[in-house]
Amino acid sequence: MKSLFHIIVLFLCFFVQAQQKEYWLIDVQDNKKTIVKDSLAAVKFLDSLSQNSYYLTELKKVINGDSKTEIYFDKGINFNEAVVKITEDIAQTSGLKSEFYTKNLDSLKNKISNDYRNKGFAFNRVKSKFLGMKNNIPQIEITVVEGDQRKINRFVLKGYDKVPKRFIKNLNKDFLGRVYDDKNLIQINQSLQNHPFILLDKPPQTLFTKDSTQIFLFMQKRKSNSFDGVIGFGNDKSEKFSLNGSLNMNFRNMFNGFETVNIFWQRNPDKAQTFDVKTDIPYLLQSNIGLNLNMNIYRQDSTFATVKFLPSVYLHLSNRQKIGLRGTFETSSVMDSLYVQGKDFAKKGVGVWYDYTEPSEVDLFIYKIRIRAEADYISTHYSKENSSVTQNNIFFSGERNLHLKGSHYLNLKGETALINSQNELAANELLRLGGWNSFRGFNENALLADFYYFGTAEYRYLVNNQAFFDVFGQYGALNNRSLNVKPKLYSLGLGFNFFLPIGLMSFQISNGNEFGNAVRFGDTKIHWGILSRF
Repeated sequence: MKSLFHIIVLFLCFFVQAQQKEYWLIDVQDNKKTIVKDSLAAVKFLDSLSQNSYYLTELKKVINGDSKTEIYFDKGINFNEAVVKITEDIAQTSGLKSEFYTKNLDSLKNKISNDYRNKGFAFNRVKSKFLGMKNNIPQIEITVVEGDQRKINRFVLKGYDKVPKRFIKNLNKDFLGRVYDDKNLIQINQSLQNHPFILLDKPPQTLFTKDSTQIFLFMQKRKSNSFDGVIGFGNDKSEKFSLNGSLNMNFRNMFNGFETVNIFWQRNPDKAQTFDVKTDIPYLLQSNIGLNLNMNIYRQDSTFATVKFLPSVYLHLSNRQKIGLRGTFETSSVMDSLYVQGKDFAKKGVGVWYDYTEPSEVDLFIYKIRIRAEADYISTHYSKENSSVTQNNIFFSGERNLHLKGSHYLNLKGETALINSQNELAANELLRLGGWNSFRGFNENALLADFYYFGTAEYRYLVNNQAFFDVFGQYGALNNRSLNVKPKLYSLGLGFNFFLPIGLMSFQISNGNEFGNAVRFGDTKIHWGILSRF
C-alpha cells in the first residue's frame, strides 16, 4: 500500500506543467501548509510521516495549478501515542504503572530496554503488540525477552601488561562478579583514567561469549619520570639581590612495580639548603601494604643542621587513597656557639597519616583533588639541658580544582600545621613555610612558626590545552611564641604556564607582606620553572 501511495503521487505530479515551481502539502486536520520545491521532495515528506508513527496517512485530493500543486492529506492517528499495558516485572524494573498513557512509545521502549540492560540483561528485546483501538487511541502491550544476565567474569590486559600482580588482584576484587552495565563500565574507566603509571588507549571494550563476559583494557606505560627545576629571584634579609632555586627528580615505575624514588634539593636566599630523598614501594610481597622511606637534611649555612628520618608503612584503601603508620627520628646540632636561639635535640615518635589524590583531567593541572592529613606524637630530648618533653605535631592540606565554565577554572588550596609542646620551642625545630609551593611572595622557608595556616584562591584561564594564565591571592597567619609575634600575611601575584617540547614551563611574579605594612617593590619575587616528563 505504501509503494502504491507513492506511485499515485508521482503519477499526478508528472502531469503538472514544466513551469510549475511549488508543491503545497496541506494537512486537513489542522490546515497546516508545508511548501517544497519539487515532486520528489513531496514524496519524501509524505514518506516521513510513516517514519514518525503516522502509519494510516491518507491522500485526500490533489489540485494542479499553473504555479503550484496542492496535495491534501490526512495523517491520521500517531501510533507513537498510546495506552500501554506492561507486566508487573517491567513495572518494578522501570518504576512504572501497569497501565498508562504515553506520548512517545519509542522513547518508552528505549527506557525499558536500558533499565534491563542496567540489570545485566545486555541482549534484552522489547516487544510491542497492537491490541486494537479504544476511544480512537491505540492500545499497546509491551513485553520483554530478557535473555541471560551478564556479569563481569574477566579482565584481559592488552599493550602494557607488566603491572604489579596486586594491582590486577585489586581490579578483580573491585569488579569481578558485578553485573555488566553502563554504571560499572564507567567506574572501571574512571578508576584507571588519569592513573599515575598507566594510560588507557581507549575506553574498556567488551567481548561476549556464550558463558563469559570479558573486559579488555588497552593500556600503555605512562611517562611518569619527571624533572622539576625552579629558579627564583629576590632579596634576602640583608636586602641584597639573591638567586635561589630547587631541583626535584622523580624516578617512577622503572621496574614496573609502581615504585617511586624522589630526590629533592633546594637553596633559599638566606643560604639554607634542603636535601630530601624519598622511596616508595606500594605493593610489598604482592600485598596491599606499602613502604615509604624518607630522609631529610636541612642545613642553615654554618649555624645548624637537622637530619630527619621517616620510615612508614601504609595500606592501600584504593588506588587513590592510603592510610599509614610512621616513625620519626630527628636530630639537630647547633654548629655556631653564638647562635643562642637554637638547641641540640633528638626526637623520636610515632604518627598516622592519610593521603588522597585525584589527578586532573586537564594535563596542565596536576591535581583535581588532593588531601593530606598527619598527626604525630613526639618525644624530644635536649642534650645540653638534659631534659625531655613530649610534643604533638599536626598537619593538614587540601586542594580542589573547580571547573567554572568554558576555559575558566578556580583552584582552592588550604594548609595548616601545629607543634603543641610543653616548652618553648627552639628556632631550629620550628615549622618553616614560604616560597614557590607554599606561601608565595616570601622567600623559601623564610617564615618560622609553631602554628600557621593559609589559604589560596587562584583563578586560571585555560588558553588551550597547552597554556593557561593565573591570578592568585593568599591570606594566612602564623604564631611564633618564642618571638611573641602573630602576624597576618597576604600574597598577590600572577603567572603564565605553557607547554614546550621540553616540558611544562612556569613563570610567576608575586609579592607578599604583613597587613599594615606598605607594599615594597623590592619584596617582589620572580620564579621560573620547568617540569619535564620522560
